[in-house]
Amino acid sequence: MNYPLFIARKIYNGGDRTRKVSKPAIRIATIGVAIGLAVMIISVGVVLGFKHTIRNKVVGFGSDITVANFLTLQSSEQYPIQITDSLIKSLQITPGIKHVQRYDYTQGILKTDNDFLGVLLKGVGPDFDSTFIHENMVEGSLPHFHDNESQQKIVISKTIADKLNLKVGQRIFAYFINKQGVRTRKFTITGIYATNMKQFDSQICFTDIYTTNKLNGWEPDQYSGAELQVDKFSQLTPISMRVLNKVKNTVDHYGGTYSSENIIEQNPQIFSWLDLMDMNVWIILALMISVAGVTMISGLLIIILERTQMIGILKALGSRNRQIRHIFLWFATFIIGKGLLWGNIIGLGCILFQFWTGLVKLDPQTYYVNTVPVEINIPLIIALNMVTMLVCLVILIAPSYLISHIHPAKSMHYE
Repeated sequence: MNYPLFIARKIYNGGDRTRKVSKPAIRIATIGVAIGLAVMIISVGVVLGFKHTIRNKVVGFGSDITVANFLTLQSSEQYPIQITDSLIKSLQITPGIKHVQRYDYTQGILKTDNDFLGVLLKGVGPDFDSTFIHENMVEGSLPHFHDNESQQKIVISKTIADKLNLKVGQRIFAYFINKQGVRTRKFTITGIYATNMKQFDSQICFTDIYTTNKLNGWEPDQYSGAELQVDKFSQLTPISMRVLNKVKNTVDHYGGTYSSENIIEQNPQIFSWLDLMDMNVWIILALMISVAGVTMISGLLIIILERTQMIGILKALGSRNRQIRHIFLWFATFIIGKGLLWGNIIGLGCILFQFWTGLVKLDPQTYYVNTVPVEINIPLIIALNMVTMLVCLVILIAPSYLISHIHPAKSMHYE
């Protein structure tokens, strides 16, 4: 039988209910642990949800890794690169790559009777992964894009639609100016999307890659580049290095030099901003664990001082200081465990409530989302519980040594 555990359980479950000091101390310690863990779970859930939501939006407009002309990656101009079927197959078999698709970009002007707006037209083909755009469609539908014919269909953002007062089904003229002169196309608007990413929504439209290829005046096998999706974003750096080593310093049939960049290299400001949130989370975790630890120390000291007679009796009966310390550490474990239970209920409850209702709103112009995004990461929550329990117990070891200063004769005499 574990003697300290047995005594601690008896005290916790059936302790002297006439004691009016220890009960509030235990309650306060439990509340401190519960609030600390709940705040940690909510903070981690919100930050993870926010980071992954913004990251998915940035990746949704491009890709995890882009293979393009070296000159394109170093400037804002579009230089073509030859993307053959053999190159696509070679990229697809690269370890860690999930999907590969061709793409084109061309700049143009959308013109109505009353207004005009410069846009960036992105051409995509039948290999286009439309999951992201489908999830963000607010009106209309996404057409099936072709790479061998022009359907004259276009998908625009809600930002562009509002600026030009456009609706689904309307036809609009687009003008393109390049070395070949001015070209005009008349597109039918089939869908409107909204992602709240202002820098993308304000300029990007989607059409078939055949149209953009012709507007750029490129050869049939020339494109702006290829977009690659990875299996695990956490492995983006090593996977992007594999792709770079495969294509760098390679020259195509037309003299273009291949190169590649990952999404973090293309959008350093956004990802640096997201990384700053990690520091905020660490600060919150440290503060909340400190709060839980301080409340537990205060509670344990009060309980020890209130139980001096019991400690004196146990010592008189032959219990060693170490055994008595373990009794109170087990007692603290029960208190921490109850606090963790309530902390999980409160924290997960708040996250699930926000996930289902979206009650807490945000300004999309500032935060890129309408509501506070949340995410539940079970392994991380388990780790938070274990670390909180471990840290609280470790910092309680020093206060528990107060027991060694309690003399059996004096403690029993004063009671």
